[in-house]
Amino acid sequence: MQPGGSAPTRRLRVAIVAPSRLILGGQAVQAERLIEGWRDDPLVEAWLVPIDPQPPRLATRLMHVRYVRAAISESIYLPRLGRELARADVVHVFSRAYAWFLLASLPAVVAARVLQRPVLVHYHHGEAHDHLHRSRVSRATLARVDETVVPSPYLKDVFATFGLAARVIPNTLDATRFMFRARHRLAPRLLSTRNLDELYNVECTLRAFQIVQRQRRDASLTIAGSGRREASLRELTQRLGLSHVEFVGRLPPERMPQLFDRHDVYIQSPDVDNVPNSIVEAFASGLPVVATAVGGVPALTQNGRLAMLAPRDDHAALASHVLRLLEEPASACRLTRNAREAAEEHAWPGVRRQWLTTYTQLHAGRLRTKESRQPLRLSDG
Repeated sequence: MQPGGSAPTRRLRVAIVAPSRLILGGQAVQAERLIEGWRDDPLVEAWLVPIDPQPPRLATRLMHVRYVRAAISESIYLPRLGRELARADVVHVFSRAYAWFLLASLPAVVAARVLQRPVLVHYHHGEAHDHLHRSRVSRATLARVDETVVPSPYLKDVFATFGLAARVIPNTLDATRFMFRARHRLAPRLLSTRNLDELYNVECTLRAFQIVQRQRRDASLTIAGSGRREASLRELTQRLGLSHVEFVGRLPPERMPQLFDRHDVYIQSPDVDNVPNSIVEAFASGLPVVATAVGGVPALTQNGRLAMLAPRDDHAALASHVLRLLEEPASACRLTRNAREAAEEHAWPGVRRQWLTTYTQLHAGRLRTKESRQPLRLSDG
């Protein structure tokens, strides 16, 4: 017993249902940062329930076959849900749009409901409006979870158009890895870290770089990422006559801070986006950001204050912004100073407090329906 006869406290147990690092992307990174943040925390114990569990050794040779891979993963994932969620006080489900929602998020929500565990859906996808418009099942599911959390006011507004409430908690950043470096003069070393898939429109970045390189022959562009369009992007690079373009492929998160540090301008040109981790990482690293104004990016970057934004698929405007930053280092320094302050909002201590409040409120709500159980006594210590 605690002094005064109070019941002993224990850590709040949170099952985080999310992709593992086998699926390289923002959700895997955020899930890993949350679990790492809670490690050794006196109030919360969190663990990963991967939606993409490792297959048995005999099945690994089949994992390159698209639909077979999905069937094998689902056959392992679904039976594990009951065991993993049964020991949780709160179930935290990462989610995105379309088939992912049906195959990964919906089963976790259903399992949590069957087990009578409070469940929150942590929704990240930039195509939320189209997804919710198309899917009655998804709208009905989200209307019945205990909490929906999104990383941006943009997504909160999207959810509101469908009558769905959402709480905003920003993505978190490992500030100990991404170290700010002031760049008083910018070299034309450009960096893109988006996956090589259609919605990220890396073609637009390459066309913008062509304009930059016409004026700055020493300009270089590093493209970090993988995806189905890699071959066509390499072909476009040759067709445009570009030099000093390097495709470095998929890099693990621990190598990203060094990659940012070696460059001087961050550029991205997606057609659809939400709140990309890469922009916040550029903020924390001291790189001025040039991006397309889509989805949640304008709210995140405040055009002209934290970054320079161009219309969707406008490579000429992107190039103009890059050249202006190279020619006006004082403007670039102003952007990066402001962006550094904005990045601090994503540091773990502040994000931790918001998640702790959310978890404890969900757990307290569950306990109010179970009079026979003693509530956890948690405080933000």
